[in-house]
Order: sequence, then structure tokens, then C-alpha cells
Amino acid sequence: MADALRNRGLRLTGPRRVVLEVVRGTDSHPTAERVHQMVRRRLPRVSLGTVYRNLRLLVSEGLVKELPGPHARFDGNVSEHHHVTCLGCGRIVDIAGTLTEPHSRALCGRVAAEAGFSVSHHRIEFYGRCPECRRRRRRRAGSNRMGARRGAAR
Repeated sequence: MADALRNRGLRLTGPRRVVLEVVRGTDSHPTAERVHQMVRRRLPRVSLGTVYRNLRLLVSEGLVKELPGPHARFDGNVSEHHHVTCLGCGRIVDIAGTLTEPHSRALCGRVAAEAGFSVSHHRIEFYGRCPECRRRRRRRAGSNRMGARRGAAR
């Protein structure tokens, strides 16, 4: 981690190193607030502003990716990959870029031809429900049916 910072000419501050370690050490795609909570376990006096500034710097240097949305999330995996997001709980899971090839490459070519753009990169997002949210939904649906039957029996 220290080498990644030094190789880009960045000062190796304690908060910067820990923010990078935290984001790279999880696959949960945390929000800045969650990163702040995790960093404070190791550096109790670090401010949310310091975490935000370091996240912005790490994103601009390509050491961390930012996933846009109503609450930006951060990804320590900077390799080419895509994401699937649970519509129930918001969990984000990495999907290897190779899983979508050669289809995404062909799609880039079609988009470039249609729009007249030179496509530099792309991101594919998938949405659905994770196994845990599907289980919860089935349990709720089952209990709602049971309640409806009890109500009809009265």
C-alpha cells in the first residue's frame, strides 16, 4: 500500500494509508461514512472530512474506484470488472469483466459506431435481489398468505 502511494508521489500520511488499506481490504464497496467508521477503529481522531479528502485523492490517482449513486460507494478493486447491486439491501458484488466478454467489447463497438464516439471505457451494472433478500421476501410472502388464510377462516 505504501508503495502504491509513493509510486504516485503522494505523501504517506497515516490517514491516507489507512483509508487505502480499509477500502482495498473489503469487498463491501463501502460509503465514505462507512470507511470513516472503519478508519476510526485504527485512528480514533480522524475526521470525516479527512476521509473524504483522501478518498477523492485516491480516486483521482486511480488507486480506488468510485461507484456513483445517491451515496457514492468506493471499490478497492481497480481491475476491469462490473457490479451487480441488490435492490433490496443495496449490497454490491463484483462480477469479473471476463464474464461479459466478448459481448461488452462488441457493444462498445456498436455504441461507438451509432453515436460517433471514441469509447474510452464502459461500465455495466446489473440489478436484482441477492439470495438473502429473496429468502426474506419468500418468508414474508409465506407469512402473509398464512395470515390471509387465518383471516378468511374467522
